Amino acid sequence: MFKKLPFILMTLTFVLVLAACGAKNDAGTTNGTASNGSGDNTAAELSGNILAVGSTALQPLVEQAGQKFMAVDQYKNVTVQVQGGGSGTGLTQVSDGQATIGNSDVFAEEKLKDEAKAKELVDHQVAVVAIAPVSNKDAGVTDLTKEQLVDIFSGKITNWKDVGGKDQAIVIVNRPSSSGTRATFENFALGTKVEDIQGSIQEDSSGTVKKLVSETPGAIGYLALSYLDDKLQVLKYGGVEATVENVEAGTYPVWAYQHMYTKGEPDAATKAFLDYMLSDEIQQNDVKELGYIPVSGMKVKRDAAGNVTQ
Repeated sequence: MFKKLPFILMTLTFVLVLAACGAKNDAGTTNGTASNGSGDNTAAELSGNILAVGSTALQPLVEQAGQKFMAVDQYKNVTVQVQGGGSGTGLTQVSDGQATIGNSDVFAEEKLKDEAKAKELVDHQVAVVAIAPVSNKDAGVTDLTKEQLVDIFSGKITNWKDVGGKDQAIVIVNRPSSSGTRATFENFALGTKVEDIQGSIQEDSSGTVKKLVSETPGAIGYLALSYLDDKLQVLKYGGVEATVENVEAGTYPVWAYQHMYTKGEPDAATKAFLDYMLSDEIQQNDVKELGYIPVSGMKVKRDAAGNVTQ
C-alpha cells in the first residue's frame, strides 16, 4: 500500500490542478464579457442623466431625438432632459457645469466674453437652421428687403403701409440679447445689431414668438424653419425664399449651425447621445421632418467670423 501512496497523491494533485484551471478559465470568460469595452453588453450598461439647455431653435430636434434615444433598449438607463432659455444661457450653463450640453445657434466664441471658457467647450455640430422673417398674415406683405427690415427693427418704419402693406401699426416681437436666433438674424439678415425700441415685445421662447405673431395684428418677428406653418406669413428676404435648397446652395444667407457644446470631451452616455444625433436615423428623418438641414447637405461653409466659403 505504501508503494501506491505516491501514485495516489500525484493523481489527486493532477485533478486539483485541472479543477483550478477550469475555474480560472470560467472566471476569465465572465470578466472578459463584462469589461471588454465592446459589443452590446457594454452599451446596455450605459447610464446617466443628460441635461441639454439653450437654443429654443434647436430644442424641438433635441427633444424628439432624446425621446427616441431613451426608447432604444441599450440606452434605457440614460435620461435626457431638454430645456430652452436661449443660446447664451446654454453656453453659460455648460461652461459652469450646470448642464451637460449647451445647445447654441452661434459659435461659443461669438457669445462667451471669456475666451478661456470658450476654448474649454467642444463643438458638436448636429444640423443647420435657417431663420425667416415672419409677420401676421393680415399685414399685407410677402417680401422685405434687407434695408426695410433694418428700418422696421430699428423703429424708422412703424406702419406696414410704408412697405406696401396695410395701414396698420407694426408690432415688433423680438428675442432677448442672449438669444442665438436673434444673433443669427441680426448678423445675417440685418447686418447690424439693433436696440430694443419702445413698444416692442421681447420673448425668450420661439414658441411664444410664433403664437404672438400669429395672433397679434401687425406683428413681425423671426423664427427657425422648424416653427413655420400656415398660421404665419413667411416673408421672402430680398426676393429669396427661406427654403432648404436655397440655404444649401448659399443663396439664402440667414442660417446658422446648430451646436451642441460639451465642456471637454463628453462622458460615455453623452457621447452615445451625440453620436445618435449624427446617425442616419436622426439626420435623414427627424432633422429633415422638423425643418432643419443636415450639415452634410450644405454646399457652403461658414466660420465663427461669418466668412462663407464653398
